[in-house]
Amino acid sequence: MTEAAELPPAPEQAREVFGERFADAVRYAELLAEAGVQRGLIGPREVPRLWERHLLNCAVLSEAVPEGVTVCDVGSGAGLPGIPLALVREDLNITLLEPLLRRTNFLTEVVELLGLDHVTVVRGRAEEVLGKLPPVHVVTARAVAPLDRLATWGIPLLRPYGEMLALKGDTAEEELKAATTALSKLGAAQTSILHVGEGVVDPLSTVVRVEVGESPGGVRFAAKRAKAARTGRVRRRR
Repeated sequence: MTEAAELPPAPEQAREVFGERFADAVRYAELLAEAGVQRGLIGPREVPRLWERHLLNCAVLSEAVPEGVTVCDVGSGAGLPGIPLALVREDLNITLLEPLLRRTNFLTEVVELLGLDHVTVVRGRAEEVLGKLPPVHVVTARAVAPLDRLATWGIPLLRPYGEMLALKGDTAEEELKAATTALSKLGAAQTSILHVGEGVVDPLSTVVRVEVGESPGGVRFAAKRAKAARTGRVRRRR
């Protein structure tokens, strides 16, 4: 049996990034290194690089998120990037959306343990909650799917003029080019690639930003949302 990898001490940058929530960030890292590995949420090889590659890499996404908005972290998994984002931004109202029960159980435990009152865990797929969850200002995602497929799940959850922020790696530009047609059909008005985390992570975190117009998801999803809203009104009247 292979010996479990040891979680390294938190780097000095973590104290600066997480501030008053530094102790909570350490506890979250410990949970990922222990329960996260035991439950198969992250691989044991990721433990030595949890801080740089995962927690800090996700926390710096906050640089791209406006103040006081609603956020849905699609395919949240073990809580990346949603939980690091929540630790550094208590002004946000964050939903962690994840379809697998073992992951939502872990997320619920973490949220309760760390006292993240501004975070809600929802079990489900993006296409299943469309029209059931209130549309959000920002959708986040990391390592969920190629950009074109991710967009079909994430963009319809947005409010008009909202934005999707997808953490990507070296393939960001290539994925963005390949997804141009799909994004256009989904109501994307503008796209860009951001690099965040100067002085915190090296290399910088790469974020694909997709800003939508007045019809997130395009005509087809507008019809789905309207149908879901009508169904909800009928149920409430009953």
